[in-house]
Amino acid sequence: MKIGVVATGVANLASVEASFQRLGMETRLLRGLNEVATCTHLVLPGVGAFAAGMASLEQSGLDGALRDWVSGGRPLLAVCLGMQLLFDGSEESQGVAGLGILPGIVRAFPSSVRSPHFGWNRVGESGGWLAPDHYYFAHSYRAEDAPPGWESAWSAHGGLFVAAVRQGAVVACQFHPELSGQAGSRLIRSWMEAAGGC
Repeated sequence: MKIGVVATGVANLASVEASFQRLGMETRLLRGLNEVATCTHLVLPGVGAFAAGMASLEQSGLDGALRDWVSGGRPLLAVCLGMQLLFDGSEESQGVAGLGILPGIVRAFPSSVRSPHFGWNRVGESGGWLAPDHYYFAHSYRAEDAPPGWESAWSAHGGLFVAAVRQGAVVACQFHPELSGQAGSRLIRSWMEAAGGC
């Protein structure tokens, strides 16, 4: 089992790596296309701007590798901006194409609520694959509609939004499991176990 963490240039890699180390798992940073083949599991983290994240993936050639990885049903955990990059695009960077793995556009919170949305928020029922609990969020954009064919978990801030999705070994979450204490650790461990790790 080899866990590769995609170095997008817009991610807090130290906290992501530490979250796996707490569970007794080692990770390695991926900076180029040739390194993907050495991994069994991938993590796509991210903090910051949609356009910058996509530019980094495209420059390294990892955009196509991630599409192939997911289409092959291989284990991927996408976090925060990493989840948003899976969509077709974002209001944050209009005209910039996302990975197109999840259909739809990620949209800004309404002006009636605080944005960015920072802090702990409850994620509700998901059909059993994600425990209802409080998770840590830090974001200004979110998906409003669940992608067809994906299991979804929801939270609320200025209305309901998609907090996490799952399809097979691919899990994407708008919150930060690496900053969400025991609840986040449970998610990471359950993803690893379901994807043939641990």
